[in-house]
Order: sequence, then C-alpha cells, then structure tokens
Amino acid sequence: MRTRNKLALGVAAAALAALAIWALQPQPVTVETAKVTRGPFEQTVSDDGKTRVRDRYVVSAPLSGRVDRIQLKAGDPVKEGQVVAVLTPSMPAFLDARTARELEARVGAAEAQRLRAAAEVQKADAQVEQARSDLERARTLSKGGFVSDNALEQARLALLTAQKGHEAAKFAEHAAMHEVEQARAALVRYRAESAGKITGARWEVRSPIRGSVLRVVQESEGVVALGAPLVEVADPRSLEAVVDVLSEEGVAVRPGMPARIELGSGVPPLAARVRLIEPAAFTKISALGVEEQRVNVVLDFVEPLDRVQTIGDGFRVDAHIVTLKADDALQAPVGALFRRGEGWAVFVLEGDRAVLRQVKSTRRNGTEAMIDEGLKAGDTVIVYPSDALEDGARVEVRAPLR
Repeated sequence: MRTRNKLALGVAAAALAALAIWALQPQPVTVETAKVTRGPFEQTVSDDGKTRVRDRYVVSAPLSGRVDRIQLKAGDPVKEGQVVAVLTPSMPAFLDARTARELEARVGAAEAQRLRAAAEVQKADAQVEQARSDLERARTLSKGGFVSDNALEQARLALLTAQKGHEAAKFAEHAAMHEVEQARAALVRYRAESAGKITGARWEVRSPIRGSVLRVVQESEGVVALGAPLVEVADPRSLEAVVDVLSEEGVAVRPGMPARIELGSGVPPLAARVRLIEPAAFTKISALGVEEQRVNVVLDFVEPLDRVQTIGDGFRVDAHIVTLKADDALQAPVGALFRRGEGWAVFVLEGDRAVLRQVKSTRRNGTEAMIDEGLKAGDTVIVYPSDALEDGARVEVRAPLR
C-alpha cells in the first residue's frame, strides 16, 4: 500500500514538473508569410497632380470702357476671330448746370479764337500781296537804276517775312479749329449723358484661336480697365499633366521616361512620357504640416484622349513615373525587409523557425523590393515582423483570411 502511494506521488510530481517546463517555454509567434518570386519589376516615382491645357489665352480688354454682358458660357466652342466681347466708351462723369454753362462758354471762346485766327490769316494774305507788289515795283525800278540793290534786297526780305507770317497764321487757325472741335465734343458728351444716350464706336474683342471657353472672367456688363481679363479660351483636348514630386525623388526622373496616369476608378490608365523637370523647386506644406521641397514634373500624353470624354483642365490625376524596369527580377514584399545595422535583413521561414538573413536590395517600389543578394526564388519570408521575433524563434503561420 505504501509503495503504491509513493508511486502515485512520483507520477503527480513528474506531471507537475512537465507542466511547469511547458509553461516556461516561449510560445510560438504568430506571423504572416509571403513567397519570394521572379517576374517583372518597376520602380516608380508616384504622386498626385493635375491636368492643364498647353496654351491658355486670356482675352483682355484692349482699352478701358464698358463691356456688354458676355453671352458665352464655359465649354462653349469658339472660332478663330469670333467676337467674344463688345466694348463701348464708358459714360462721362456727371456734370452740373454750372459746368454745362462753362462748356458752352468754352465753345464760344474757342469759336472766337477761331474767327480771330481766320482774321489774322486774311491780314497775313494782304501783307503777302503788299510785299509781293513792293518787290515787283523794286525790281522794275532797279532795272532803270532808280532803286539801289540794298532796297531791292529789303523788299525781297519783306516778302519772305510776310509769307512766314502767313504760314504762322494758318497754323494758329488750324489749332483754333481743333480747340473748337474739342470744346464741342465735351458739350455733346454732356448733352448725350443728359439724354441717356452714349455716342461712340463699339470695339469688338475677338478670340485669337479656335477652341473652347474655359472661364468667363467678366460675365456681367460693367466698366473695365485697360488690360482687364474678360475670357479664357484654349483647346481643351490639348492637355498635359503637372505632378509635383519630392525633390529627392525628382533627381531620379529624366525627360523621356515612361509614365502611367490614373484618372479615377473605372478608367484605364493613360500612357504618358516625361517632357520637362522644372529647374526650380518650391516649398509645400504636407497634410501633416511638414514643410517639403517639391519640384514640378510635366508629362505629355502619348495616346489620344478620345476614349476619355470627361477629362479637362485642372482635373486631379495620379501619376506613376517609371524610373527603372526589369523583365525578370527576384523580388520580395517590401513589408518583409527591415533595417539591421547599415543594411537590410529578412526573416526566412525554415520549418517552424524564423531564421534571420542579411539581404541586399537597392531598388524598391510601393509594394515590392528587388533582391540582389541573400534570397532565392521560392523562399518564404515573414512580412511585417514584430519586435518579439528573434533569430531562431518558433513561429506559427497565421491562416489567411477567407
């Protein structure tokens, strides 16, 4: 009996010891895995941007005045030379009765100056005739020796002086006539305003190109200054895309590189090509409030836009600029790589153990990393490893969600 009790106690103690050893052993870490594969690889610089028309024309007012209401709307087609706006002289300032009398008096004064100038012209005509007669008489007497050469020269000089005086009188009469016209124009302007009528020519503003109206800047009738924008016109199908990328990513972009432009869900990407990297960067505040240095990259569409009917100026796009393309590259998920010292490392699944392995990767995109050394096709790597994972640790692969 005593022997059986001792045996039972021994078995219980051994069970408790085994349970304690099992409890103290580290539990396997649950992980997710992915395969290392071979296939096409692209390294891209991706960011959002917007479309813009290549040649935008802002039709402005060639002179100050009143513009009639513009009947065109955004999207309306226009032809080259088509009238897009009409300008008329603006209304003069309001004049009171005293100013009107002053204008009438100015007309009277200008008319008097014109009559005086006309009288001066007639007087100069008479002086020229008198000087011409005196010169003819002096010439006749000079032939008979009754007048000296000095007197003949004085008669000739007197005729020349009279002719110059006549020219000056004509110029004064011409200026007086212009002053009369100017004074009458101001008075007519005042009377037209009083009667509610504005006289003057209408100036037609025409479109410089054939295209469509992008925006009507001055839609309502009103007074505009010289050079004020009225209408924006352009060819809406002649588009390019402008994408601002980080300056440290922009150094890898070169003119001629291929790109894909995504317009939205349900629309196939459009092929594009880099035409220009602007030489100056600018500072932009990110959504997180961080200052970033960015540079604009201009992309040209390399296929017709006919299959995309709704694209136009200022549309948001997502661009992917291909900076490297390999047809057969060894690649692993980016989430499997992590920094170890100055290089990269991954955890490779071997049996139920995670084995740390150093790798070399110089190219990455948003989802895949191109592996140069350290892995081979078919290896299973652990993606998004936690801090609890160590070299040689037991792991348990999480079943994929169905």
